[in-house]
Amino acid sequence: MQKKIQTVQTLLDALPFIKKFRDQIFVIKYGGSAQIDEKLKAKFAQDILLLYTVGIKPVIVHGGGKRITEILGRLQIDTKFIDGQRVTTPEVMEIVEMVLSGDINKEIVSLLNNHGAKAIGISGKDAHFITARPKDFEKFGYTGVIDRIDPAVVENLLEEQFVPVIAPIAASDEIGHPGYNINADLCASKVAAALKAKKIIFLTDTPGVLDKEKNLISTLTKEKIDLLKKDGTISGGMIPKVDACLEAVEGGVEKAHIIDGRVEHSLLLEIFTSEGIGTQVLGA
Repeated sequence: MQKKIQTVQTLLDALPFIKKFRDQIFVIKYGGSAQIDEKLKAKFAQDILLLYTVGIKPVIVHGGGKRITEILGRLQIDTKFIDGQRVTTPEVMEIVEMVLSGDINKEIVSLLNNHGAKAIGISGKDAHFITARPKDFEKFGYTGVIDRIDPAVVENLLEEQFVPVIAPIAASDEIGHPGYNINADLCASKVAAALKAKKIIFLTDTPGVLDKEKNLISTLTKEKIDLLKKDGTISGGMIPKVDACLEAVEGGVEKAHIIDGRVEHSLLLEIFTSEGIGTQVLGA
C-alpha cells in the first residue's frame, strides 16, 4: 500500500508542472548516448510519449556525427574537422544527408511511433523551412549557417498533433544546390527561438556544466558563462552547447537546459521536479 501511495504522491508532485507546461512547445536536442544505447532510446521514447500525452508539444532536433563518421570510414571517404566543425565536401554532404535524413531520422520516427506517439520526420529542405548560407565555403565547404526559419511548417505539424523530428539539413535558394550541413545544437536553438518555445533541452553525455571541482552548476546566466569561459571552466565541446543555450534564450526562449541523457528518464526528472538534474541557462 505504501508503494501505491508513493506513486500517487509522485503524480501529485508533477501536477503543477503538467498544468504549467500544457500546450507549450519544448524543443529537445537529441544526441549522445541517449541516441545510441538501446535501453536509453526506449526510455527517451517513453518520456516523449508522456510529454505528448499530457499536452506538452515536443519538437525533436537530432544529430548523428558519430554515425556519419562511421559510414564515411566504411566508404573510405576522407573527413576532417576544423575548430570542431566538420568540413563538408560534396561527397561528404551526400553521406551526411543520407545518414541524417534517411537513416537516423526515420529510426527515431519509427521508435516514437512504435511507442505510441504520432511522429513525423522532416529536414530543413522540406518546404524550405530552414535556409542557410555557407559558414566559410573555402574552409568548411557545405557546412552552413542558418539564415531563415519558417516556423509555420512545424507549427502546422504541431496543430495536427504530430511530434516533428528534424534532421539538421538546410536548403539553399540556389536551384540544384545539395543543401547545407548544420550543427545540430545551433539548429535546435534557432528552431526553438523561431517557434517561441518555452524550453530547449540538450541531451548530452555529461551531468551539465561543471565547475573546476567537477560539481554541477545548476543555474547560469550570460555574465556567469562569460566568466567561466575566460577562466577555462567552460571549454572544448561544452562551448558550443552553452553558446546554443544563450542563442536560444536571447531569441526569446524562457529557459535552456543541459542535462545528462545517460540518466534514465532524464527529461522527466528535469521537467517535472523542482530540483531538476542538469544546468539551466536563464535569459537576461
